[in-house]
Formats: sequence, structure tokens, C-alpha cells
Amino acid sequence: MPRNTRQRAAISRVFSATQPPLTPQEILVAARDEVPQLGIATVYRTIKALVESGILKAVELPGEPPRYELANKKHHHHFHCRACGAVFDIHRCITEFDEMKPAGFLLERHEVILYGLCKACATMDRG
Repeated sequence: MPRNTRQRAAISRVFSATQPPLTPQEILVAARDEVPQLGIATVYRTIKALVESGILKAVELPGEPPRYELANKKHHHHFHCRACGAVFDIHRCITEFDEMKPAGFLLERHEVILYGLCKACATMDRG
């Protein structure tokens, strides 16, 4: 990984303090609390370096740009709020995938994304 600058350190700390996967723009906003002059190009370069070094991994949601989270998290899934766009970690997993796959197929991995309204948006939707 390239040298550790103040900007890289601030971006790394964003992930240490945050659970859900983040967009580059969310990373920029959070890291600017510590480094106000931080630019989006530096965020993208740092994300690339952290992914290549195995510290971060991309979270792919259909139709959305990638978000990023720490790569060392235990296997988990995500809930995507269709109103505000926030993504939340779900720390449970369906385990019956082996029973669902076609006979003779080898399952290597899976992703499950739940879609709906987060608690805040569901409250506003009812009000």
C-alpha cells in the first residue's frame, strides 16, 4: 500500500468508526471532519489502494455504484432503503442455499440484499 498520509489515515478511520458500507461521497463527507481540504480524487485513489491491499471490499448493489466496507467483516448481507438510499448490515444469513441449487452444481458464494424502508423512512411514510 502507498505511504500513509494524513488523508489516507482519515479515510481509514472513517471505516473503523462506521458499520454500513459507504459511497465515496459519504467517505469524503465523513473524512472532511478531520481533513477539510480532502478531495474526491484522493478518496477514489485511497479506496483503490485499500481494496487492492485487501483492507476494503466493494459492496455491489444492482443499479447502484459500489459502496465499500472493511474486508475483514464476518459474512453478512445488506438492507437497502428504497426511500433514503441508506444501506444497513444484516448479521444473519440464510443457510439453505445448498438445498436450493440445481443438482450437481457447486455453490461458491452468495449475496442477499433486502429492499424496503428503513425505520426512519417507514415512520415518515406512515405519517
